[in-house]
Amino acid sequence: MNKKEVASKQVRDVKQKIRVLHLIKSLGRGGAEKLIPETALVHDQSKFEFHCLYFYHQPSNIVEELERSGIAVHHIPSSNLGLFLQVNKVREYIQLNSIHIIHAHLPWAGILARSVGNSIGIPIVYTEHNTWERYNKLSYWGNRISFKKQDVAIAVSNEVALSMRLNSIWDPYQRGGRMKLKVIQNGVNTDVFKRMENDKAFAITESRDKKYKVESTKFQAQNEMGLKYQLGIPEDTPVIGIVAVFRDQKRLWLWVEVALKILEQCPETHFLLVGDGEWRERLEAQIKKSGKGTHFHLVGVQKNVIPYLSLMDIYLSTSEFEGLPIAMLEAMSCEVPVVATSAGGIGEVIQQGIQGYLTEIEGWEKLSDYCCELIQNPELHDTMRLAARQRVIDQFSMKRMVRELEDVYGEVMDF
Repeated sequence: MNKKEVASKQVRDVKQKIRVLHLIKSLGRGGAEKLIPETALVHDQSKFEFHCLYFYHQPSNIVEELERSGIAVHHIPSSNLGLFLQVNKVREYIQLNSIHIIHAHLPWAGILARSVGNSIGIPIVYTEHNTWERYNKLSYWGNRISFKKQDVAIAVSNEVALSMRLNSIWDPYQRGGRMKLKVIQNGVNTDVFKRMENDKAFAITESRDKKYKVESTKFQAQNEMGLKYQLGIPEDTPVIGIVAVFRDQKRLWLWVEVALKILEQCPETHFLLVGDGEWRERLEAQIKKSGKGTHFHLVGVQKNVIPYLSLMDIYLSTSEFEGLPIAMLEAMSCEVPVVATSAGGIGEVIQQGIQGYLTEIEGWEKLSDYCCELIQNPELHDTMRLAARQRVIDQFSMKRMVRELEDVYGEVMDF
């Protein structure tokens, strides 16, 4: 009996929890990272116990969110290339905590997981959050060479799955080998992500776990006059927004260009950017140069994005590539229609003219016309915002995602 079979038998015999280790390079505020605590809150924690190992520490991270979700978090300091010097430390952590499954996210953690997992014989699950063509050569080849040495590879969208298949098709693969590929699209907790009325953040306490009461009370104190008032946005003004890490793939310089074009047709519109990153200073300079700075509101990273999503009338995305953006799904769950380029999984979510509008990736200049159409047609906007939430409830709920993940965990444990 191999180690995997022994672990499966022990779990069955004593009815102990299945211990899952999430392995990820860093815990910034990207979509892949946010899914770890969000899924943990929905998992049946009477059956599962979750741990998380990360390596690159950022000042703005989600460690507290993971711990509030019941996840044991451990930091092993390391750089990218230094990850492979941490194999022994990761192995020791797994053995000390009797981990049953490694669930790795993104290439660097995936490569490390395959090295560790195969040396000690426990199941490996890997989630790919982006298309392979977007990775640098080192990440790409490290991922590709080791890719089939795992039990299940999960793609967050059909486009990501296609990329995985095309890029690994010529790699050696023994007949009857272990790896399976599954598409599990990202999900949102629709019980939590609901549009708030009157910009009052204290409404969160009605839908969120008690663990969030302190945070929501803080927002209540800050928002007695309403979030729009605080930001200097007139009450009856349309707001177009985005929640994102300010990096190249989001093409936020084009986002600002689209916003400026919208102002030519709809001069009362305001624009809300939630997040931060390497492009912030350049965006601020671009906005200042336009002379329209009073219409733009860059509010930085927010632990609780629901009040900000609830201000938005349109979620605008100019991305060049995506996996399946969590922030967009969260906005839709908060009744925000989407106007976006059809990058990655976005085109798998938005049905043209139903939950919003899509353009080709290089056809981003058309986005302004679609936004103005929604601003100028309140009845159409109202229909689309309700359709956006219903789309998430029907096809992209966190409950559905977690159910499919638990099926994978049971499968690799031979349950």
